Amino acid sequence: MWVKLDGDGPLFRQLYRALRTGILDGTVAPGTRLPATRALALELGVSRTTVLLAYEQLAAEGYLDGRRGSGSFA
Repeated sequence: MWVKLDGDGPLFRQLYRALRTGILDGTVAPGTRLPATRALALELGVSRTTVLLAYEQLAAEGYLDGRRGSGSFA
């Protein structure tokens, strides 16, 4: 995946910034389904909690639409 953590601050904030940037610059097109939290955590080598926190923050700010059982969409 195109997500790159920048090493600045807590992991969930790094992931949040990377995903938010991708959404804002069009790397992640509107309506794109993001990876499942477990899959992304495994790919990045972080805990699932880290991914959940980043996704929750993005959803709270209106960047993601989480659909229980269907995934998270930009």
